[in-house]
Amino acid sequence: MTAIQIGRIIVKTDGREAGKKAVIVDLINQNYVLVTGPKELTSVRRRKCNIMHLEPTDKLVSVKRDANDSDVSAAIDKAGFKEFMEEVVVPQI
Repeated sequence: MTAIQIGRIIVKTDGREAGKKAVIVDLINQNYVLVTGPKELTSVRRRKCNIMHLEPTDKLVSVKRDANDSDVSAAIDKAGFKEFMEEVVVPQI
């Protein structure tokens, strides 16, 4: 399993969105990725994130590089992960 790849569902571990899930939509460099919730589903807006602040899950959706939020939402619905994405994970301290 490649942990950091386009389409991987992750849990944010730091910041104001800690515990919320998002989807990786682009690999910026070896330290940063572009993620989106999408905002209407998980309240995580599209943003650049340090991979050290992310925890990858074993779930993967089929999206193209730099997919827009509506494409990501459709992929989440198609994979049946909508309820999974809406759940908030309590961060471990």
